[in-house]
Amino acid sequence: MPQVFPALLGLNLANAPFEPFRDGVEIAHLYRAAEGAGPAVALLRYAPGASVPLHEHLGLETICVLIGSQSDDNGLYRAGDVVFNEAGTRHRVWSEEGCIVLISWAAPVRIVGEEG
Repeated sequence: MPQVFPALLGLNLANAPFEPFRDGVEIAHLYRAAEGAGPAVALLRYAPGASVPLHEHLGLETICVLIGSQSDDNGLYRAGDVVFNEAGTRHRVWSEEGCIVLISWAAPVRIVGEEG
């Protein structure tokens, strides 16, 4: 049976069931493959100034910025923007103002290094 999130974009996303993910970044899992080894869909909430270190995508990642803005090594993305990161691509991600994004990934990422 499919999992359905009626009117997800009409909800107060700040009240979603977020839990710690990385320093300054929280995650609300919407779908996860068994043991986190496969595809997943989640909301990520970045506090202002939060970041994720350099990582490599092992499968397609799709991001839709819902609130605020998110940046990576390739540009700045604002609410309504959709970004596709193909398998094999690498980047760092951050948000100066804070944001909430809807993220879907085909496979977990591999952390390449911490920012420094």
